[in-house]
Amino acid sequence: MQFADRLQPLQSNVFADMDIAKSQVKASGMAIIDLSLGSSDLPTDAFILEAIATALNDPTTHGYSLFGSTLDFRKTVAAWIQKKFGVTVDPETEVLPLIGSQEGTAHLPLALLNPNDFALLQDPGYPSHYGGIHLAGGQVYGMPLLAENGFLPVFADIPETVLAQSKLMVLSYPHNPTTATATLEFFQTAVEFCQKYNLALVHDFPYVDLVFDGSTPPSMLQADHALNVSIEFFTMSKSYNMGGFRVGFAVGNRELIKALRQIKAVVDFNQYQGIMRGAIKALNGDRAPIEHVVDTFQARRDVMIEALKAIGWEIPNPNATMYLWAKLPDRYAHNSVGFCLDLIKSTGVALAPGSGFGKHGEGYVRFALVHPPEVLQEAATKIGAFLQNPN
Repeated sequence: MQFADRLQPLQSNVFADMDIAKSQVKASGMAIIDLSLGSSDLPTDAFILEAIATALNDPTTHGYSLFGSTLDFRKTVAAWIQKKFGVTVDPETEVLPLIGSQEGTAHLPLALLNPNDFALLQDPGYPSHYGGIHLAGGQVYGMPLLAENGFLPVFADIPETVLAQSKLMVLSYPHNPTTATATLEFFQTAVEFCQKYNLALVHDFPYVDLVFDGSTPPSMLQADHALNVSIEFFTMSKSYNMGGFRVGFAVGNRELIKALRQIKAVVDFNQYQGIMRGAIKALNGDRAPIEHVVDTFQARRDVMIEALKAIGWEIPNPNATMYLWAKLPDRYAHNSVGFCLDLIKSTGVALAPGSGFGKHGEGYVRFALVHPPEVLQEAATKIGAFLQNPN
């Protein structure tokens, strides 16, 4: 049987290797503390579940969910964007429901790229951003995110020859995996750069609420009020612990929304209407549930930073996301996969190797703070023992 060439770039996946290692360790009887996946362990709030449950008994929700049936959700999103960022958008032409934001970021390249066109992506960056480019037959130019630059790309370093073949740039702040944040001034620079080179500017914004110490991250839409080049992707997975319900949405330039809608039309319908009703309830609710999520992950951040410091592993204190981005000990400085495999086999603690996020992620590992403080402290203790005696 022969398969398409587009599958070739998708063959190598360090996270698949980690999954195999986790399965082997579980089979041996060792307990796993999985800090490798950014899937929240917090439950969806009861008021959201009640709205979904009520819809189950309404037969009008049981059919296909086409674009027209999502108008209430799109109006809710437009009102939410206006209230949160002061940006006015048209729910008919500038908002699109998605089955999770990953659906949108993976499908948009199909609407923008011809074979061998370039996409400018963050390196390190979220793996599905890369996958969407490969499926579209495009080429990836990785914009290095370095600690000395605050994990922000330096646009002036992108070669003109690459820019001449480029169609889009993808950014995401607060950033997974580095936890970096960006200012409105940085976004304004990105908008100007993309306008100059006729690039679509994609901003993946899953951690819109997961910021600490009273900070508020800017939206790309605030840097591009006229929506000239920008499209922004949101998800209900992080702020509302609705990862399994797969609710996301795109907001932005109407031509980009139209193009993505054309791709979506031949791939899928929308979620069950009852799930949409739950999402509407969530977006119309007050901030108390979100503040609980933020407080929970901020407390976990503080506990894990101190626990790792106690074993001699100093890590910068992140201002956002549900992760820690940690530079590896010297003996593993260029082997993040080796560190993670040795660690899980020795201790049962699973982390995400930095190389899985791109070439410039090598030398780091990512901790996902998806367990209660006592479990995080136990993980740090196990890591400390491993670092003292890695064999």
